[in-house]
Amino acid sequence: MHEALVEVEPQAAQAQPAENAMPSEAEAGRARKKNPLFRIFPAGLIKFRSFKKRERDQAGATPPSIKKVREKQEESLEGPCGVGCMVFPCCQRFNNIRCFLIFFCILVTSQCIVFGLVDLSTDSFQKENHLKTAENLVLSLTYDISSCLAVVFIAYYGGKGNIPRWITVSSFLVGSGSLLFAFPYFHGGNYKMNVEIEDICQEMKMFKACKTASLSFQSKYMTFFILGQSVQGIAAIPIYVLGTTFIYNSVATHSAAIYLGLVEAAGILGYALGYTIGAPLIKGSVNSTFEKSVEDSDGGERWQWSWWIRFAIIAVIAWSTLIPFSCFPHSIRGTARIKAGRRKQPHLLDKDQTKDQEFGPSIKDLFTNFGILIKNPMFIYLSLSRASEYLVMIGASEFLPIYIENQFILTPSKATTLAGLILIPGGALGQILGGIIISKLQMSCKGLMRFVMVTSAVSLVLLAFVIFVYCDSIPFAGITEDYGGTGQLGNLTAPCNSHCKCSSSFYSATCGRNGIGYFSPCFAGCAHSKTLKNHKTYYNCSCIKEGLTTADNQGDFIDARRGTCDSKCYKLPLFIAFIFSTIVFSAFAGVPSILTILRIISDKQRFLAMGVTFVILRIFGTIPGPVIFKIVGETSCILRDTERCGSIGSCWIYNKTKMAYLLVGVCFICKVVTIFFTAIAFGLYKYLPQENSDVLPTVVKNLKVKKKANTGSSL
Repeated sequence: MHEALVEVEPQAAQAQPAENAMPSEAEAGRARKKNPLFRIFPAGLIKFRSFKKRERDQAGATPPSIKKVREKQEESLEGPCGVGCMVFPCCQRFNNIRCFLIFFCILVTSQCIVFGLVDLSTDSFQKENHLKTAENLVLSLTYDISSCLAVVFIAYYGGKGNIPRWITVSSFLVGSGSLLFAFPYFHGGNYKMNVEIEDICQEMKMFKACKTASLSFQSKYMTFFILGQSVQGIAAIPIYVLGTTFIYNSVATHSAAIYLGLVEAAGILGYALGYTIGAPLIKGSVNSTFEKSVEDSDGGERWQWSWWIRFAIIAVIAWSTLIPFSCFPHSIRGTARIKAGRRKQPHLLDKDQTKDQEFGPSIKDLFTNFGILIKNPMFIYLSLSRASEYLVMIGASEFLPIYIENQFILTPSKATTLAGLILIPGGALGQILGGIIISKLQMSCKGLMRFVMVTSAVSLVLLAFVIFVYCDSIPFAGITEDYGGTGQLGNLTAPCNSHCKCSSSFYSATCGRNGIGYFSPCFAGCAHSKTLKNHKTYYNCSCIKEGLTTADNQGDFIDARRGTCDSKCYKLPLFIAFIFSTIVFSAFAGVPSILTILRIISDKQRFLAMGVTFVILRIFGTIPGPVIFKIVGETSCILRDTERCGSIGSCWIYNKTKMAYLLVGVCFICKVVTIFFTAIAFGLYKYLPQENSDVLPTVVKNLKVKKKANTGSSL
């Protein structure tokens, strides 16, 4: 044994650079000065002592011969582009990461379009059918729960397999899930509508007015949308976990930022497109007075057909990527060379128990690897930082249309379209610009974390300005105005309309000539109505005594008009400018946060690490995000439908000032949390050991065995 160790020493010493050998000699010199007894020991023995220290640190390293075998195996996976044994020479020009990225972005965009359409569809369905809280939660959380349950297993075992084949399965599931969403509309039933006559002041009135889908349509909608959400949740795992890591492994380190930025931008643009193409299908009759008693059959069928055709088109687009993904090999050309170069670089979260350790396919190895990851505080803090960013982006994207609609007096369709076309693409621009900036500057991990903190701080400053951009509330009879002193605040009924027997189930915004808004023409005391140039006008309103009078073409004086009063607020362009800038700077943090996690994790744990990050994003980001912003909306509500269909309905009127403060406050807190967790990770980064990546590790244990084998053969 002693002879084997003596023979190992020269080999290990040759493998170390001269600069690493100098400190040992300096230590030996200082030791001789401190203690004269050290002079009797040769310098070589002190060098051997430092070698034994390195031996303990490098006990688990992989020999260079094994590394070469691994590199050759990885190179053998870089096959030609083809389907099975069929290889087409003309297709080899597409066997590169750029072509893979194009089809990957198409798939990501198509799935995010589905997400946008589903959010609009479920929101409209919930409002019209007055679903219970449990049913609302099931519809909204099925996607996140299904993906969380399977992501760890797919990330671990999928990372060891053929990733393009996994993504091929995802493209099939995205299309199938889209068709599941379309199925209820394709075979939907007619809407049954018990509709009240026009809600004007009259003694004989019918107060029951519900517009609900038939029970068969409602049950089919719930069933197929839950199935569709589950399928989309499973399909998202290979895309966002395996696909993102596959792209990172296939490109140079500093080029990965641009590629990942394009992927993130494709997702945001897809969600915006889903909102844009689905906005015209949002029914404006949800918050309006019904005028005729009809059974909506033809209109309902046209509306359902419009939803169905959109989901079907997206399914075809997703399936168009099936053949291209099935043709890509296990690894893109050049992946082995890129992996070999990265393997020489130190991974800061490698520990002694995981360094160069191979994890097998057993469940025990899976949970061992999982336990090692969640015990790394730096990895957890970076994942929580990403979760707080997702909480802002997901929650704000769902609440933003409601905010714009109520702050700037827009229709639901216009507000949703504005949020989809102008504001949400700001996130895509931020993702692309962030990727380009960090790619050109070639930032290190420390630089990436600094970039996240600085851009988040800038977005905080811009967000603070948003709170000052809002419109003053219009005086509203019974809510902020007491009918000229004859009524009470908080009560829509006053002496001037008590004989009208009005119902708060019928909301039809009405603006009087006195500049005061009314819940409906009935609460304004209007007894007659006319339709002039497709605009409804009301006459003989007992609650309206002041204001300028205007005569129509028949000489009758108009007291009120349908719609909200003009707030004479022109701050919408300024609001768009501030929100757009805030979203851009907030999105700057997306790509660097992903890259930091990918860089500090070794290639063996990278797939599982992205899966664990995916779970943290869902638990602390996308699941609570919509719930928190919904609470913000409910808290700022000052008048809601409490009679319609026997259940609590939608909110009719919001407190604009309170809504602005709550929205900005929640976003502000989330951005502060992002900076806080990133700062903690940045502080932990300083105390991590910085290894010299030029030093090739030597395995003393394997050399001992080799020496014994040689001795045995000589005997």
